[in-house]
Amino acid sequence: MAILACIAIATRRGGRHMTAAAFCVAKSSTGPTTSTTSTRAFSRNSLPFLTGSTCFGGSSNSKVLATSAASLISSSALMSTTATQEDVEKVAAVEHPSYEIISKDVVTEYGAYCTMYRHKKTGAEILSVHNDDDNKVFGITFRTPPTDSTGVPHILEHSVLCGSRKYRTKEPFVQLLQGSLQTFLNAFTYPDRTCYVLASQNEKDFKNLINVYTDAVFHPRATSDPSVHAQEGWHLELEDKEQPLTYKGVVYNEMKGVYSSPDSRLYRQSQRSIFPSNTYSVDSGGDPKVIPNLSFEDFKQFHAKFYHPANSRIFFWGDDDVKQRLDLMDEYLCEFDASPESKPASVVEWQKKTITEPKWETHPYPVGDDQPETNMVMVNWLLNERPFTPTEDLIVGVLDHLLMGNGQSVLYKTLMESGLGSAITGGGLSDELLQATFSVGLKGVQAENTKAVEELVIKTLEKVLEEGFSEEEIASSMNTIEFRLREFNTGSYPKGLSFMLGAMAKWIYDGKPTDALKFEEPLVELKAMIAENGDAVFKDFLKEYLVNNLHRVTVELAPSKSLESEELKEEQDRLEAIKSSLSDEELDDVIKKTVELKALQASEDAPEDRATIPSLELADLKREVTEFPIEVSENENDSGVTVVRHELASTSGIAYVNFAVDTSGVDYNDIALLPIFTRIMTETGAGEYTDVQLSQRIGTHTGGVGASLMKTSVTPDSVPSYAIYEGNNMITKLSIRGKATSEKTGELFSIFKLILTEANIDSNKKVIEMLKETKSRIESSIQGSGHSYANNRIKARYSVGGFLDEKMGGITYLKTVNELIKQAETDWDSVLKRLENIRSAILNNATCRSGMILDITGDKAVMDAIKPSVEEFLKSLPGDAMGEKLQDFYNTEHPWATKAKEEMATIAPLKDEGFVVPTQVSYVGKGGLLFEEGEKVHGSTAVVSRFLRTGYLWDHVRVIGGAYGGFCTFNPMGGDGIFTFLSYRDPNLDKTIDVYDATADALLKAAEELEDDPEALATAIIGAVGDLDGALSPDQKGSKSFNRWLLRQTPEERQQFRDEILNTKASNFKDFAMRLKNMKKSSVAVVSSKAAFESAAKAGKVMELKQVL
Repeated sequence: MAILACIAIATRRGGRHMTAAAFCVAKSSTGPTTSTTSTRAFSRNSLPFLTGSTCFGGSSNSKVLATSAASLISSSALMSTTATQEDVEKVAAVEHPSYEIISKDVVTEYGAYCTMYRHKKTGAEILSVHNDDDNKVFGITFRTPPTDSTGVPHILEHSVLCGSRKYRTKEPFVQLLQGSLQTFLNAFTYPDRTCYVLASQNEKDFKNLINVYTDAVFHPRATSDPSVHAQEGWHLELEDKEQPLTYKGVVYNEMKGVYSSPDSRLYRQSQRSIFPSNTYSVDSGGDPKVIPNLSFEDFKQFHAKFYHPANSRIFFWGDDDVKQRLDLMDEYLCEFDASPESKPASVVEWQKKTITEPKWETHPYPVGDDQPETNMVMVNWLLNERPFTPTEDLIVGVLDHLLMGNGQSVLYKTLMESGLGSAITGGGLSDELLQATFSVGLKGVQAENTKAVEELVIKTLEKVLEEGFSEEEIASSMNTIEFRLREFNTGSYPKGLSFMLGAMAKWIYDGKPTDALKFEEPLVELKAMIAENGDAVFKDFLKEYLVNNLHRVTVELAPSKSLESEELKEEQDRLEAIKSSLSDEELDDVIKKTVELKALQASEDAPEDRATIPSLELADLKREVTEFPIEVSENENDSGVTVVRHELASTSGIAYVNFAVDTSGVDYNDIALLPIFTRIMTETGAGEYTDVQLSQRIGTHTGGVGASLMKTSVTPDSVPSYAIYEGNNMITKLSIRGKATSEKTGELFSIFKLILTEANIDSNKKVIEMLKETKSRIESSIQGSGHSYANNRIKARYSVGGFLDEKMGGITYLKTVNELIKQAETDWDSVLKRLENIRSAILNNATCRSGMILDITGDKAVMDAIKPSVEEFLKSLPGDAMGEKLQDFYNTEHPWATKAKEEMATIAPLKDEGFVVPTQVSYVGKGGLLFEEGEKVHGSTAVVSRFLRTGYLWDHVRVIGGAYGGFCTFNPMGGDGIFTFLSYRDPNLDKTIDVYDATADALLKAAEELEDDPEALATAIIGAVGDLDGALSPDQKGSKSFNRWLLRQTPEERQQFRDEILNTKASNFKDFAMRLKNMKKSSVAVVSSKAAFESAAKAGKVMELKQVL
C-alpha cells in the first residue's frame, strides 16, 4: 500500500527521509532506509523558513499519522469503488500513433482513470491519470542508483535545472519561481531515483512548466558547461595565493549541514549497515568527504547513462487534455532512439539477508562543550527479500501502527516510559524503497544503558508476540488507516503528487503502478483474515520479520567533543596538501577559474536568453479574491458560545471541527507550560480512560484529535487595515481540532469535552518524558533549522508577538524546558499546581463561555446531520452561559503583552547575538523595523519582498555565496513591520551580512531597470499573485475563512490588497529600497560554530556569543 506512504505528506509523525531544500528547508527523519534530498523546493503551500517545520518529503508511512474511524466513511460519501466497463472504456478512449497502450485501469478509490502508454520509438513509459482535479501535476522520474557517495545524482538534480538547450538562462528554475502560478515546483533525490515534479491550476502555466522541466532533464547545459558542476557540486576556490584554498559548492555545503546533524548521521549509518551490498550502502545525497572526488567526466557520464527516455517514468494527473499531454511529450521523446540497455543498467539489486548474527556498530557524533554527553541507539532490521503483495503491504503497515503509530502504541510507549533515553529515534517502518526496513531506538541515552535499549526493544517485541494485540488495539489501528486512505487529504500539497509518489513505489521497480494505490481489495482481504484468525495475522508477521529476523544491526552514536574540530582540521589538511602540490601556474589557474565563475554568477542573462523562458501575462491572472462561505452565530442557543460555520460543496461526509477556548486568564509566568499542557490533553489519559484507552477511542471513532495553542495578533479598531500596530492586541486560544464522519461527530464532541475538563494532569513521569522529548527536539532543530531560530530571536527584539514566540518556542524556550525538567524531577507538586492553575484559568466559570468559539467546516448534508450533536455539545460545556464577557482584546491590551514588554529588554536585548552549536555551516539572520507604528503597508510590498527572495538573495547568498538557501521574511498585510534576512546551510557568515547590507542599493538599481522593463515587472507581480491562490483542501478552506474572520478582514479590504499587488509599479520598488536603506534598529542573530564566529570577528562582525549546545 504505497499510497499510504504519501497521502499525509505534510503531517508525518517524523520522517524516514532526510529532506532538505533551498527554500523548503527542513529536516525530519524516522529511519535509515530512505534519504530523500529535495534540493530546490519553493512550493507555495509551505514556507518553512518562517516556522522551522518539516515541509516535505516523499515520506514512507504516513499511515502512522492517520487517525479515524474509516469504516464509518461510506464509499458513496467519497467516490465510487466499482469500475464499470464504461469507465474502463473512458480510460482507453485516447489513442496516439506514437504510443502503444500497455494497460488501462481505474483506481476507483480516488476517481482516477489511468492509462499506461509506452512510447514506441524510445520505450519511455507514461502514466496518464485523468480526473476532474484542476490542480494539474506533471512528474518525470529516472532510476538513478549510485555506486559511490560523491552525491552525483543529487548534484545532477540541482544542475539540470541550470539552463538547457531551449531555455538558455543560467537559472530557468528561478525565472519560473519568479513569474509562475505554480502550486508545486520541486525535485527530489532518493537513494535510487530522482524525481522532477510540478503542479499548476493554470493550464498555460502548466504547459510552460512542463516544457522547461522536460528540456532541462533531457538537454541540460550542465553536461557541456563545467561551471554548473562547479557551482552546484563542488570546486576549489582561491582569490589570492596567500589565502588558504577552500571547497565551495551548493550541494557540498548542503551536505556539510546534513552531516552536522547527529540524527542524519545516525540514519545514514543505519541505512549503510543493513544494506551492505547494494546501492543503498552509499549516500546518494553525497558525503562531504567524498563529494570532491566527483569529476566532471563522471558527472556527464551519469547523466548519459540514466537520463535517457527509456529509463524514465513520466506522470500526468488532472483535468487537462490527454492527447495534448501525449503530443507534448512526443515532441521531446521523438528525438531519441531506443536504448535497450538503459533500463537494465539501472536495476536496483535486492539486498540478501546476509547477516546471520545481529551486529553492533559504534560511530562518533559531534557535541558542544556544554552539551550533555549522551548516546544515540537505533535497532534496524531489513524486512523482506521479495516484493510484498498489496495485502502484505497493508498488514505490515497496520503492524507498524500497532507498534509505533503514536505515543500510546506498545513499542513506542515502552521505550519512552523506560527512562533509558529522552526521545524516540527511528520511528518504525520505512517501505517506499525496493525493500522495507524497521528502525527504532532512543537518543539521550547514558553510555552504560546503550545495551539495555537494544535489549528492551527485543524483549518488548517478544512480549508482544507472546501476548498479542487486543481487539481494541486492532480496531483503532485499522480504522485509523482506513479513514486516512478514504479521506485522501493531502493538505496544500497536490493530490496528484501524492498519487505519483505512491505509484512510484512499485512502478520504479517495474511493478504495476496502480497496484500500489488500490486499497479496497487488500482491505477486504485483511478484514476477512482478522475475522478468521484475529491478531495472529499480525503476530505471524511480527515473528517472521522482526523477532526471528537476524539481519539486524544496532547502530550507536557516541558523543565526541573533538569531532567537529577534527573534521575541520582534516578538511584543512587535505586542502593544504592539494595547494602545496600545485605549481604556481596551477594556482593561477584555480584563481582564474574562481574569478571566472564569480563573474559568470554575477552576470545578467542576455535579453535574448531571458526571452526564451515562457511566461504568463497579467491578463492570465484572476483579478478577484476567492472567498469562502462563512456564517457566524453569536451566543448560539443562549449558550454563550460563538459558532462559526463554513458550508462547502463537498467534504466527503466529514466534519472538520476546531473548538477554541480563551487562554488570556492564564498567568504569564505559566505560559511556557502551555505547549506541554496541550500535549497532556491527548497523551496522558482523561477521566476513566488511560492514555492507551483514550488513544484507542480517538482512533476508533474519529479522524484524529489534537490540541495546540493559537496566538493571533489583531488590529485595534482605531488602526486602519494593513497598517503597522504596536502588537499589544492579541487573541490567544487553546485550540482542540478534530475530524469525524457526521455519524460520529457526537463522539468527537464528547472527546473534546473529556480532554478539556478531565485530562489527567497529575502525570509526573509522563510530563518529564514530554519535557525531555521537547528538549531533544529543540536541540536537533537548532542544528538543522537554525535559520528559524535566528528569525524568532530577531523578531523577539521588536514585537510582543515575536517575543512570545521566542519565549514559547525559540532558543529561550530551550533554557525554560531545562528548568522545567529539573523542577518536575525535584518538586512535582509545584509543577502540578501550575498545570492545575492553567486549567482553572481556561475553565473559569464566569468567563469561559464568552471566550469559546466552535468552528465547523462541512457540506450541507454534514451540517444538517450534526445539528443535534452541536446543540448537545453546547449545553454540556463548562461555564456559565450567562456569565461575564471577556475583555475586548481587539481594543484592550492583552495581559500577556503587558508582562512581555517588561521582559523583552532583558531576555531579548537589541544587540547582535551569536548562538554557538556544533555545526559545519551557518544560519545567518539580520533584521529590523521597516515600517513604524501607524504606517500603512501597501500590497506592492508582497511583490518586492518576493522579488528579493527569488532574485538578489538567491543569486548572491546561494549561487555566488554557495549557501543552500537565502531568503527574507516580511508580512505585507501589516502587523509588526519587521523585515528579516535569513540564510540556510551557509558556508559564509560575515560575507552574507555584507550581502544583506548591499540589498537596498541593489534594489534601487533594479527599480531603475524595471522602469524600462514592463515584462520583468509583470513577472514579479504574477509570482506574488500566485502566492495568494494555492489549492486548498476542504478543511484548509474553512481554516482560512475562520482566520479572516478572526482578523476582522473584509472582502473589500482583501480585494484592495490584491489590486495593489496587481498594480505594483517600479516606483514601489524604489520606495521599498529606501526603507531598507533606513531600516530602524537593525540587529543580527546567527546560529553557527565557534570557529565561524571567531573568523567573522576578525572581519569586523562582532557578536555577543552564547553557547547553546
